[in-house]
Amino acid sequence: MGTFKIELSKLGFQQKPQVFTLLHTPLTLIRISCGLRNGPRKPMWRSRVLSTEAIQAVHSLKLAHNSSSKLEQVFSSKIARLLKADLLDALAELQRQNELDLALKVFNAVRKEVWYLPDLSLFNNMIMLLGKHKKIEMIEQVLVELKNEGLEPDARTYTEVIGAYFKVEMVKKAMETYQVMKASGLVPDKLTLTILIRNLENAGEGALAQTVRKECPEYFDYPRKFLEEVEKTYVSIFSSFFPFCSWIICITTLIVKTKFDNFGIFMNFEFR
Repeated sequence: MGTFKIELSKLGFQQKPQVFTLLHTPLTLIRISCGLRNGPRKPMWRSRVLSTEAIQAVHSLKLAHNSSSKLEQVFSSKIARLLKADLLDALAELQRQNELDLALKVFNAVRKEVWYLPDLSLFNNMIMLLGKHKKIEMIEQVLVELKNEGLEPDARTYTEVIGAYFKVEMVKKAMETYQVMKASGLVPDKLTLTILIRNLENAGEGALAQTVRKECPEYFDYPRKFLEEVEKTYVSIFSSFFPFCSWIICITTLIVKTKFDNFGIFMNFEFR
């Protein structure tokens, strides 16, 4: 047994010396761990900072966007050489920049990689981007491909599809998707129900919106609070929008009135 002393008085502390004892513990029983390694690692594709290779790949794709031959060259010389994390980061960056055509090409390239495993989040992100561009037929095709890879839509998948249908005023299809979602055993979350209620109200489908509201107690412990938040946000959006519209109307009316007044003065002057 060994001992050592630490005298805190030399450090400016007035305290009695403490004696610590070290046991002769076998090295095989000593376990050293690093705090940064505790818990599961984050997925590689969730990196926040793009690597130089990923940035250069995105830049090259955008430069070659209008030339099919140049695009093929970029895919063979840069995209094909990217590591898994860099390729997925490049795809996410193209989606963030709203580059639909390029994102689709990289999305398909990812699915051809030897390391690729069916990933529902990749499909959901692609559906979201397609929905922004109102590409309904392509969304439905992606859903087919998703199932062909052995995946099943989750709550987010259905929510993105419902939102896309509302963007093109396909209310019936949105409600059908909502019914399929419930029939599959998935529970609609707050985002799903918020999208449904607001868009149904905007489409003049008050009865359907009320039906969705009545279903909220099946999914939430405090449905009244949730509905109050939905209505509060909905009203705040329109209360901020309508004053802007009224200003536009007033300014337009003033401009038109001024032009007519000037026209009347001009006509009076000509007739005299």
